[in-house]
Amino acid sequence: MSNQEILNKIRNLSVQEQRNLSYEELVNIINKLSSAEIIELSNIIGYPVFTRLCMGALKHKFVLLQDGAAAIIVNEKGQILLQRRADRDKWGLPGGCQELGERFQDTIIREVKEETNLDVKEEDLELIDVVSGESRRNDYPNGDVVINNTAFYCIRNYSGELKWDFESKEMKFFDLDNLPQNQNDPDLIEIYKNYISGRIKIKF
Repeated sequence: MSNQEILNKIRNLSVQEQRNLSYEELVNIINKLSSAEIIELSNIIGYPVFTRLCMGALKHKFVLLQDGAAAIIVNEKGQILLQRRADRDKWGLPGGCQELGERFQDTIIREVKEETNLDVKEEDLELIDVVSGESRRNDYPNGDVVINNTAFYCIRNYSGELKWDFESKEMKFFDLDNLPQNQNDPDLIEIYKNYISGRIKIKF
């Protein structure tokens, strides 16, 4: 079987089947691949999951530093879009991890499309801040701990019909003064509130 046939076979697996690849299987696969093909494999599986699979027995012990992007999507009423995440049952912002070789702009456009079905153009991305530090720590039910470096955007112009995938239980626009209590990204929302009130000045 050629390397591309191996990659296509993995691409055709379900998300759960990809995540169930054993460390030994992955070692055998990676040893056959070039660096470009390893990047392709990472992007098929998703960088954070791929990284943890490469750690073998330590995959749920290692604290992972992740780069990614998140977005405040604002409707014509000034309400913001939140997604009720399936993994932790908390309300958070659309976004996700950067894949190998991606720009942050590409990351947020891709993640918004995957998670909300909305289409966004790069010229409509408004960079609010790059957020890092302890407030960006996330602990997951399976034991994973990650600390995110997040390129944080505001999106006011978009198109398409709002839909969501398996990562979300529901999505809803909220008034800023009537947000749900169990939030996944309270730090980013507070930064957005400060941003629109003029208390944060972003330099370009």
